[in-house]
Amino acid sequence: MLSNKTILVGITGGIAAYKICELIRRFKKNGANVKVVCTPNALNFVTKLTLQNLSQNEVYVEEFEVKEWKPEHISLADEADIMVIAPATANTISKIACGIADNLLTSIACAFRKKMIIAPAMNCNMWNNPGVKENIRVLKARGVEILEPESGFLACGYMGKGRLCGVDKIYDAVCEGLNYSQKLKGKKVVITSGGTIEDIDPVRYISNYSSGKMGFALASSAKQMGAEVVLITTKEIEAPYKIVKVKSALDMQKALDEEFDSSDIVIMAAAVADYRVKEVSPQKMKKGVNEELTLELVKNPDILKGLCEKKTHQCIIGFCAESENLIENAKEKITKKGCDYLIANDISRNDIGFGSEDNEVVILDKNGGMKRLEKASKSVIACQILEAVY
Repeated sequence: MLSNKTILVGITGGIAAYKICELIRRFKKNGANVKVVCTPNALNFVTKLTLQNLSQNEVYVEEFEVKEWKPEHISLADEADIMVIAPATANTISKIACGIADNLLTSIACAFRKKMIIAPAMNCNMWNNPGVKENIRVLKARGVEILEPESGFLACGYMGKGRLCGVDKIYDAVCEGLNYSQKLKGKKVVITSGGTIEDIDPVRYISNYSSGKMGFALASSAKQMGAEVVLITTKEIEAPYKIVKVKSALDMQKALDEEFDSSDIVIMAAAVADYRVKEVSPQKMKKGVNEELTLELVKNPDILKGLCEKKTHQCIIGFCAESENLIENAKEKITKKGCDYLIANDISRNDIGFGSEDNEVVILDKNGGMKRLEKASKSVIACQILEAVY
């Protein structure tokens, strides 16, 4: 997904510097060329050797360690497609806002003319300092994207706003900033994810092993392609698009009905329970003397088929998870459901099944076409699915 893109990662002297190791790993996993620039103080929190191994490139720190004829702060700025500074301290933010270039990182920032993303992290009192607030305003006015810190318990012992935002949020912002595809701009994409939960009583339920990761990856990719995204999910997630939290199959059906008419693409990646308990006990069911317990189940509505029957202009994409006879079962399902595309998953394999970071799927279309996507990270597979179906 990030092939042939060069990402310049700036790291400053904050405790959250260690989190950027995971960000670099994700960039590399998805094909990016990553170059890392650290302030000297950043190396108090993460080692140069670690960053070199993760980025597979030299890590730049000192401004005048020039090994070639070209000045590093200019050449690095020219080579990169995007620059992200995370964590960004109050000190570095203020320097960049004022045009101060007293180290390699701030010199590059001064010379950088492409998309720049800054993710601040600092003590809550520093974040609320009027001078820092003004510098943030100045940077936003210049077109710098600021990923504001989150609230919570801080390393300094305070409780407040100042924690580095999630690595997923930074990753998504960088991908979107690279603008690798805007084919979904102006389109509304509704995606479902996670396994539905069907209550038995206040403490027990019926569900499945779906992690929701494939749905999350599809939502992120659709957002990066310019779409208005609505994610209907059973999982807890924070993301830069609309999240509708649901629990049961009936909850999911209701949420879909509310979003369906205005949607252009609907992707049913959720694992919806086929059955629910007919009579949910209002109190915890006590263990009796009998060795067996019988639950009466009733069928849940076929949400995917129902959407296909009432669609007007929408492109509807279903998913099927099979443990055997993948293609045969998928062909039968796409005919039965009436969707435009069906994504077939082989859940019998541990390396691509529920909860895995990777996937390998077969895309079937309503006209009998079939395309196999070889094993890759779910974020890559998500991008390939969206490129293939729309």
